Amino acid sequence: MLFTDTYLTITQPATGEFKDKGSKFLGFVYPIKTEDEGKEIVKQLKKEHPQANHHCWAMVLGAAKEFQKSTDDREPANTAGKPILRAILQKDITNVMVVVVRYFGGKLLGVPGLINAYHEAGVAALLNSNVVEKQVIEQYQVEAEFILHNQLYKVGKNNSIKVYPNDYLNTNSFIFEVRKLKADDVKKQLKDAGITEIKFIQTL
Repeated sequence: MLFTDTYLTITQPATGEFKDKGSKFLGFVYPIKTEDEGKEIVKQLKKEHPQANHHCWAMVLGAAKEFQKSTDDREPANTAGKPILRAILQKDITNVMVVVVRYFGGKLLGVPGLINAYHEAGVAALLNSNVVEKQVIEQYQVEAEFILHNQLYKVGKNNSIKVYPNDYLNTNSFIFEVRKLKADDVKKQLKDAGITEIKFIQTL
């Protein structure tokens, strides 16, 4: 498979619901960028639903979906978090968290019933989410003497990338952001122009 620097994610929170034998499963989906963001969301939902029996969740992070985590929150092992995670992966999205809040209805669902309920609640929330395609953007710091400023901005303009000052106390320090697939080519153009101090900062 050819490498791509695009991925699918969601733009805003959404909700969904699934019911079975009196139990109510409320699905909540959120766009997130870090695990800590997700943990704060769970804390907030526990405050909003203090009478719920379980707050189970799954999250997927990274353009290549390299970070995946889930929890059953006292439900039988692999009956809640993993089915929610499966719902996310089936949607082929990332940088997302799905939390399913369960209100027990008095009747046991059994392992197959729980797996189905948590999965369907996750699916219901995801169906109401707005999925968009985003690019993987890399951010770099560049040091360029005054005589090279025009060359720096010329490379930026020719490649339609954003170049802006990094530190107003250091007028020779800049930041540029570029699509991952174009990064190596842009760095080569900068070096060909005499700008050699280029340092990767982060992936956006």
